Amino acid sequence: MNTLVKPEWLRIKVPSGNNHSKTIERIKKKALCTVCVEAQCPNQLECFHKGTATFMLLGPGCTRGCTFCAVDKQHVAQPDPMEPDLIADAVCELGTQYCVLTMVTRDDLCDGGASHLRHTVKAIRRRRPAIRIELLISDLSGNWDALTSVLQMNPAVLNHNIETVKRLYALVRPQALYSRSLSLIEKISHISPTTITKSGMMLGLGESREEVFETMDDLRKSGCQILTIGQYLAPSEKHHPVIRYIHPDEFEDYRIEALRRGFIGVASGPFVRSSYQAEKLYIQSVALKKDRPSKFSIAPLYTLY
Repeated sequence: MNTLVKPEWLRIKVPSGNNHSKTIERIKKKALCTVCVEAQCPNQLECFHKGTATFMLLGPGCTRGCTFCAVDKQHVAQPDPMEPDLIADAVCELGTQYCVLTMVTRDDLCDGGASHLRHTVKAIRRRRPAIRIELLISDLSGNWDALTSVLQMNPAVLNHNIETVKRLYALVRPQALYSRSLSLIEKISHISPTTITKSGMMLGLGESREEVFETMDDLRKSGCQILTIGQYLAPSEKHHPVIRYIHPDEFEDYRIEALRRGFIGVASGPFVRSSYQAEKLYIQSVALKKDRPSKFSIAPLYTLY
């Protein structure tokens, strides 16, 4: 049993008012999945209060057994052909200007679910042609043709989370490969150089400071441009335990180091998650990318937190 006591800085503030209830009602009405709920994101009420949500496609069942993740691993069903239009309807009802879509890993599908993702993007753009869409994808089992088909949708940002350091993959992501995740990010840069690449890490799983820096360097070498770093929070006692709670000051140190290594956008803090304030991070990163077009600049460029 994990005996760590959750520190004061990890207490969640519940937003006042009932705006979040309206967003939840819209999502429930269409029986859609959000990573906010399925992954037990600590920011879900804040985002729902603002009328935003990150829709999770092909779920709620995932074919992998990552020990950190709250997403269901038992009930995998065939893709719902109605889901793309239902998500598009919800995006319009919410008035979303910047849409973040994610997906569960589906190793049972020949393209990893890429075609379903394409159908969803097309359905949204039929209704909202000018909308910006950020995609948070699985590693697609290393299917680069499927990756190319996703990039043909011209997402504003393509995100794939490295999640943790290489040494911990066997414990935390036993069916994933650290090298494959890096290769996917590198492929994005080669296939679609104008697409902004993004990745995220969780801290508190047992990694060392040096390993975090090594992972940053590996991501930069692969062409990753935006990085999010947050605190791992165990969904239950059956999941990988929290080894350590990282102080906000340490997250700030990591932010500075990430910027020094050349990331054009960095969000680092206890409650930071992949899609949290994604639009704000994207807009300011784009502005700075224009000023510093090199993907491998080492100058500190931007802070969100």
